[in-house]
Amino acid sequence: MTISYKWLSEYLPVTVDPERLSRILTSIGLEVESMYKYEEVKGGMKGLVIGEVLSAEKHPNADKLTLTKVNTGNGDSLQIVCGAPNVAAGQKVVVATVGTTIYPTEGDPLTMKVAKIRSVESYGMICAEDEIGLGTSHAGIMVLPEDVKVGTPAVDYFQPFDDIIYEIGLTPNRMDAMSHWGVARDICAYLNHHDKADIKPKLPNNNGFKVDNTSLPVEVVIENDKACPRYSGVSIANVAVKESPKWLQQKLKAIGLRPINNIVDITNFIQHETGQPLHAFDADRIGGKKVVVKNLPESSPFVTLDEKERKLSADDLMICDATEGMCIAGVFGGLHSGVTDTTKNIFLESAFFDGITLRKTSFRHGLRTDAATRFEKGTDISATVNVLKRAALMIKELGGGEIASEVVDVYPAKKDKTEVAVKWHYIKKLSGKNYHPDAVKNILTSLGFEMIKEGIDEIRVSVPYHKPDISLPADIVEEIVRIDGLDNIEIPDAITITPAVEENYSAEVYREKVANYLAGLGFNEMMTNSITNAAYYSEEEQQSMVKMINSLSAELNIMRNSLFETSLEVVAHNLNHKNNSLRLFEFGKAYSTSGAAKPALPAGRYTELDRLAIVISGNKTEDNWKQKAVASDFYLLKGTAEAIFRSLGILDIAVETVAVPKLDNYLVFKYNREIIGGTGEVKKTVLSKFGIKQPVYYAEFSWAQIAAIAAQQNRKVKELPKYPAVQRDISMVVPKELAWEQVEQTVQKVKISTLQEVRLFDIFESEKLGAGKKSVAVNFTFLDEQKTLTDKEIDGWMNKIMTSLEKELSAEIRK
Repeated sequence: MTISYKWLSEYLPVTVDPERLSRILTSIGLEVESMYKYEEVKGGMKGLVIGEVLSAEKHPNADKLTLTKVNTGNGDSLQIVCGAPNVAAGQKVVVATVGTTIYPTEGDPLTMKVAKIRSVESYGMICAEDEIGLGTSHAGIMVLPEDVKVGTPAVDYFQPFDDIIYEIGLTPNRMDAMSHWGVARDICAYLNHHDKADIKPKLPNNNGFKVDNTSLPVEVVIENDKACPRYSGVSIANVAVKESPKWLQQKLKAIGLRPINNIVDITNFIQHETGQPLHAFDADRIGGKKVVVKNLPESSPFVTLDEKERKLSADDLMICDATEGMCIAGVFGGLHSGVTDTTKNIFLESAFFDGITLRKTSFRHGLRTDAATRFEKGTDISATVNVLKRAALMIKELGGGEIASEVVDVYPAKKDKTEVAVKWHYIKKLSGKNYHPDAVKNILTSLGFEMIKEGIDEIRVSVPYHKPDISLPADIVEEIVRIDGLDNIEIPDAITITPAVEENYSAEVYREKVANYLAGLGFNEMMTNSITNAAYYSEEEQQSMVKMINSLSAELNIMRNSLFETSLEVVAHNLNHKNNSLRLFEFGKAYSTSGAAKPALPAGRYTELDRLAIVISGNKTEDNWKQKAVASDFYLLKGTAEAIFRSLGILDIAVETVAVPKLDNYLVFKYNREIIGGTGEVKKTVLSKFGIKQPVYYAEFSWAQIAAIAAQQNRKVKELPKYPAVQRDISMVVPKELAWEQVEQTVQKVKISTLQEVRLFDIFESEKLGAGKKSVAVNFTFLDEQKTLTDKEIDGWMNKIMTSLEKELSAEIRK
């Protein structure tokens, strides 16, 4: 929500400093996310001055340049070389002197320096309007009226608009603060409570409203009063659609809106002033002079303002005339019913629409408008007529014309105000503060609440229509605490808590252990969005994925089935910011459907899985005085994964190479023949889709399985072995394509209980070994905790191992 300081101040009876106002807004729950100065002309025209051209002569070395003498009011004339064709002696002009920075309408800022132009020094610049941000014309320099005083700062002459802008982070329930007047109401409540003031926000004036004639009546019929409980409208004839006055354009520009014409600008102004969206129809295009609020049949075609034909849902609420649809209610206008430059008569709509209905329509068609946002959060159902009158008066003032009908107000079932009772002891219990009853009443009445009953034990209040979210005693306490300020809650001498007792906490313990271990290895934890882009996945993959019905955007429309794609997004983001050496991990969730994908499944048909992802890319070590950079590789990631298993006491892990679509050299980890994870190198074709040009190694594990397996392990502490370990090495020639896990599996089949570790420590390839051959060197570690091993025992085991390798793998043991 964007708030203008100057605009907001128009509704405040007292002046509040911008800095204090920022603190007040944050204190009352309207968090100021940013506060900045807005300048209609960038740079605020600082340094620009009004000058007079004393002389204008042809440049001695250039036909299209003019050498001028300019008086800027400081006693000395400046020599300025000017390229404008319209410069002449006697003109009053805008001058940028040396040291002044100008901000063009388009392009980068430029600071004036003494410059030599065709061998002649120039001490500044005579400016065109586009060169100082006042317009777009570059046909020539700006020539001002003759009566302008020389030496006048340009900012004093042009008086460009400036303002202080607040960007407020609104919570979804604060529809009452989605307007300048609503924010002013909260500020007045704060000042009444803290400064002991007695003020109310200034109400927008509609006292001058009167019907001029009834020449343009429009009948209104509501067929769906659940989706539209109230609809108000009025006709205005003989209006002139034209450019808005400067003050209105400046207000809209300051909050980021583009002025269009006086009618549209007034509806936007009213929306940001009061929070009530309006819509203006061309009254001459309303068929049968009748407005019908209803639903059209499923798949009815409708062309919206953006010239797109949309197929309507039977649930979409429409504003129709006697024959066809004119507007998607509260969301988006139609192409043929809106106000144009030729419009003479308008019908102005001010309505209350059901938020849930409009939100579904808005997301269904991908139309996220300011009006839809306000309606879906809730508007003030009691304000439709007052706001309508306010807008009609502004249209008469800025566009002429006359009120050509009575106000039509169709309100089938008047909504009663919500009543809430809250006990005094409950206020103290929930807030932690003992409020005086007068302070509570002052806060609530300042916010628009009405006191119905005041008792010794409780008070009963009626809730204003502009606060539809309030229905519980806790809501009332929240309003009191919000205005009083959370910083003013007293801290008690003692706090009583009941510690939580968690039964299945082991998974979190293991998660913390692994996270700390990875952090110790230099990894950084990442957090990615579970919602991702369906474009990453094939149609076949999407069959078992959870698709979003109301997606946040076109790029966030499906729930991920693994952490792979979102991890690559993080890698790409870091590489784009020149962070090239990455070690990342994430504990996240992946989602899938049980069966074929459908638009919606009942509860229980979706699966949510805890996953652990690890990503490595770039260098393992960087260049330094002692050694060159060492690139990360597949084995670094594989070793990290194995170290995680060991840290959790999971030792009996089997590995197997399999082929997968998105990774090369993919190695799966198995426990009791069940796959619990895998690791590999991301294929270049996949990396190219993310704009990644360096190798990336990726591993993903089923964390739920790993945590469950870790919980089953019987870990014991034992003393260090008393007897020494013995190591033996062998070198053997094997087929070049032989994978290391085949060697490990073959050795394990021998089942030697004293064999502690099998380690590959060298690979050698040469034509001398024979075609398709390689030599591998393997180290074996033996240990018996009960005695010292003898050479005879070890030689016997080694012979068994070598015989098995020769038989199973056709290995040739090198002597």
